[in-house]
Amino acid sequence: MATDYDAPRKQDEELKEDSIEELQTRRSDSQSGSVDEDEAAAAESFELPGADLSNEELSVVVLPAQEDEFTCGSCFLVRHRSQVAEEKNGVKYCIECVG
Repeated sequence: MATDYDAPRKQDEELKEDSIEELQTRRSDSQSGSVDEDEAAAAESFELPGADLSNEELSVVVLPAQEDEFTCGSCFLVRHRSQVAEEKNGVKYCIECVG
């Protein structure tokens, strides 16, 4: 079904019905009397199912730096040696930090 975007959105009959008083009463009816709640406070009260990880134990295997990797002296991320942009005083910097 094609939509004519140039056509007026309201018909002439509808425009006549919308008096200023009617619009004001609609606006006051749609406004709520309740005060908005702080989002951060509201988020603290929500409990997601399965979100309690206090009894869980995480195990992570940490690998030493490989021969083809380096740690950037600026962002401290481990990167591949192809991303070395420059080296100053024995400290290597990646392309993203230098660029």
